[in-house]
Amino acid sequence: MINAGLVLEGGGMRGLYTAGVLEYFMSQNLYFPYIIGVSAGACMGASYLSRQSGRNKRVNLGYIEDKRYLSLANFIKKRELFGMDFIFDEIPNKLVPFDMDTFIQSPEQFVIVATDCETGEPVYFEKEDHSEHIVKLLRASSSLPFVASSVEYNNRYLLDGGISDPIPVKKAENDGYEKNVIILTKPKGYFKRPSKMSSIFKYKRHPKINDRIKVRYKHYNETLEYIHRQEELGNLFVLRPSIEMPVGRVERNKERLENLYELGWNDAKEQFDELKSFLV
Repeated sequence: MINAGLVLEGGGMRGLYTAGVLEYFMSQNLYFPYIIGVSAGACMGASYLSRQSGRNKRVNLGYIEDKRYLSLANFIKKRELFGMDFIFDEIPNKLVPFDMDTFIQSPEQFVIVATDCETGEPVYFEKEDHSEHIVKLLRASSSLPFVASSVEYNNRYLLDGGISDPIPVKKAENDGYEKNVIILTKPKGYFKRPSKMSSIFKYKRHPKINDRIKVRYKHYNETLEYIHRQEELGNLFVLRPSIEMPVGRVERNKERLENLYELGWNDAKEQFDELKSFLV
């Protein structure tokens, strides 16, 4: 029996790498007892736990050229680049139905990370306690600052989990998983730089979010250094893009995104025997 957690980083459209990895895991019937995801990582993880093979690809590649999914027109009309109603309502309820029953009944523990706008601190939502509101929480976790509206839930206003806990490995450890598998969406050697957006745009109602965004790069890089140390000690197994690919957070080039998805699948396949040895 596997006794390891699975940690899924966000990254917007770079999450197609995670989708490819998880698709390979599904093909091998590999599931982890504990999964924690941020933003796009949480979204990919939800379809993984609903056992819907191919769904992540259908959603994120099948509609990438649809202006309702991602476009400047969305931002002009609603102040959001991604069409959040389209992605978190029309797609899961009508176009590519999300199997909520299988997701809820799946035995795995699933945690979604969001950021509390009032405190700037991460908030962790467990599937078991919030099953009726999972899609809303996925939306909250994926609501990027400045290009999406916050989501109100349980008397909180929530934004992207990556603001406060972009790679929640320590949360997984605190929840009892000393061994973890992490799927990152940037290649080895990547470090984050200070956000230019934080010096241009400000949240008047949520000053704590401004503070968080200013130092987010430091927190992210410190977490990467921690991951590197734990990886060397053999406590972590990290899957990350084996080659650099020119895919941005709001990438719309379908060919690039498909290549990134295939890279995720191939990296998982090539490292699967090593991964199995780690999980023993």
